[in-house]
Amino acid sequence: MNFGFDKRYRLLKTGDFSSVFALRCQKRRFWVQVFRAENGLSHPRLGLVVAKKVAKRANRRNYMKRVLREWFRTHRHQLPPVDLIIRVQQPFDSGQRAEVLMTLHKLMTGFMQDTTHTIK
Repeated sequence: MNFGFDKRYRLLKTGDFSSVFALRCQKRRFWVQVFRAENGLSHPRLGLVVAKKVAKRANRRNYMKRVLREWFRTHRHQLPPVDLIIRVQQPFDSGQRAEVLMTLHKLMTGFMQDTTHTIK
C-alpha cells in the first residue's frame, strides 16, 4: 500500500478551494474545522488552511500542517473520493497533537456517515 502524498492528493488551485468553501458542508470542533465536497475522482484530496492569525510564526504553522498532512496520508485509503479542507481554529503543539488527531478522526468519521451535507 502506497502512503505517499503526491500532487494528485492535494488541493492546489484557488478554484478548488473556492468550490469546496462554496458548498458550505462543514463540521467544526475546538481545534479544527473541516469542509467537504464530492470531487468526482477516484481518490480524496486535501487542502490545509493555517492562518497567521492562528500562529504568527511560520515554524508553528508548518508544524500544524505537517501533523494534519500525516494524518491524511495514513488515512486516505479509508476516505471516499472527496475534497477536504482542514482549517486550524486554535494553535496546537506536540503536547496537544494526540487530542487534535482524535478530534479530527471523530469529525471525519461523522462526516463519512453523514450523507445529508448539512452544516453542523
